[in-house]
Amino acid sequence: MSTSDATGATALGRALRPRTKLLPEHARGHNRSLVLQTLFREGARSRADLARDTGLTRVTVSDLVAELIADGYVVELGQREDPRPGKPATLLDIARDAHQIIGVDLSQHDSFRGAVLSLDGEVVHRREVPLDGATGDDALAKATALTRELVGLAAVPVLGIGVGSPGIVDPAGRVQSAPNLGWAGVDLQGALAAATDLPVVVANDANVAALAEHSFGGASSDVMLVKIGHGVGAGLVIGGIALHGSRWAAGEIGHVVVGTDGGPECVCGKRGCLETWLAAPRLDAALDAAADDAARSEVLAQAGRRLGIALAPVVGALDLAEIVLSAPAHLLDGPLPAATLETLRSRTMAEFHDHVALRGSGLGEDIVLRGSAALVLAGRLGVS
Repeated sequence: MSTSDATGATALGRALRPRTKLLPEHARGHNRSLVLQTLFREGARSRADLARDTGLTRVTVSDLVAELIADGYVVELGQREDPRPGKPATLLDIARDAHQIIGVDLSQHDSFRGAVLSLDGEVVHRREVPLDGATGDDALAKATALTRELVGLAAVPVLGIGVGSPGIVDPAGRVQSAPNLGWAGVDLQGALAAATDLPVVVANDANVAALAEHSFGGASSDVMLVKIGHGVGAGLVIGGIALHGSRWAAGEIGHVVVGTDGGPECVCGKRGCLETWLAAPRLDAALDAAADDAARSEVLAQAGRRLGIALAPVVGALDLAEIVLSAPAHLLDGPLPAATLETLRSRTMAEFHDHVALRGSGLGEDIVLRGSAALVLAGRLGVS
């Protein structure tokens, strides 16, 4: 599979898990992904099993499997133990130990984090570098150095590099706008590809986190993930398709003004943006300045109410069933989630939206790293 396949467009804006046959003129790449997807999700299968599971003919499956074995993506595990007469079937699986993935998380306000991950999204090695307030070219240099170090830690060939970046990221991996990092029109994908000579895919950190929930966190096919870190953003998966928007800014809720009462000045120049109430550095500063526990609880509740104001029209428009919050644990342990849900329900029609579930992500601080692995898997192998 060519390195040009590893773009954000391959994972965002299309069905994430192929399940059916396609028209002949598009069939080969789709069916290749269908075989890989079945093995990735279901585990060891024989060629006959794959034919039954996918609806493809045995001849097509045998042809695709031979190609995938030659490419190093599928391996034969040996013969299945079978009491029935006849030659036992040979089992196949994804070559899970043949490649590793580099994941990079640029979403934290105080550091850049990265990891070498297995194809199953498990962290093998991790590294972290302090941001120390770096912006612009200095921040890009830190991201590049971290990525190079991680590549050097990989024990087997690297399938690709996935990066979750704050801000608006276009299909070519160019960060069009990330105010907190001082980036505008930064070709992050091109810079990292040139530095490592490896396929690189870059996407917005909240979209990457939503992919992680979809691939590794058990999210439903309709989910909105709100990522609270250096800034605030959201990723949307609707009907199993990750949404990106007309200008790749879907889910960019951090710079939506919430309420009509003004508020703190935002880095973007407006007042009262959701980020001014909810971004982790701002919220931590407000908590540190609070006089007592009651005041700290009110800071978190106010942030939750502002988030509920922002989410209500989205839930009303899309009829979402599930909202997942990804944030530092100390921000979710208090009244913030309850205030969010109460405000959300008070601003939508109970008969339609009182079923909305709000929960924290179980993937913890590695959600963007694991989502970066999902991004590479979707871009390079067509699986999630």
